[in-house]
Amino acid sequence: MTIRRVGLKGGEVASEGSRRHCAGEASLESLLLSLRPQIRRLFARYRVPVEEGEDILQQALLALVVKGEGVLNREAWLLGTVRKRSLLYWRRRRRALHDSVDPWLLEVLAAPTPPSQELDDLRRDLERLIGTLPLRCQRFLRLRYGEGLALRDICSRLGYRYASMGKLSERCMSQLLLRARRSGLRLSSKS
Repeated sequence: MTIRRVGLKGGEVASEGSRRHCAGEASLESLLLSLRPQIRRLFARYRVPVEEGEDILQQALLALVVKGEGVLNREAWLLGTVRKRSLLYWRRRRRALHDSVDPWLLEVLAAPTPPSQELDDLRRDLERLIGTLPLRCQRFLRLRYGEGLALRDICSRLGYRYASMGKLSERCMSQLLLRARRSGLRLSSKS
């Protein structure tokens, strides 16, 4: 059922639904104004770039609108959603960094034929970098890329659960990439 009413500026007509929509916009605006300092602190704490922060906030606000009346404490829900989406942003970034390593460079460790001087130097640099990693990562990377073992075989050798291998792989690769960048070694054709 639509209730029409004439606005004060002669001839304007608004439905009850559009009035609720306008009230909802005003409500979101006031919510944002009151939470602005806390949201800024969250983005600063998680070091989210401004452009990404705007996207995260828009996604959180859209989710809040979709949830509608199902949210009991809008302020806490919005802050929690922004916090979670900020964490997810960095997880995606770390995964993208991990995926940017060209697999053939890591396979250099397992090359069966004698490498050229350049590949030999690269292998030596990778071995040196791997040697600076924690022992757990050294073992993982040498088994995975040095011996070419599958993740299940590595689990049985090292006594780890298969479910934790993705996280271990991501952490070890991230540390390797970080140290490679610091030393000036280029491990990806995409960087």
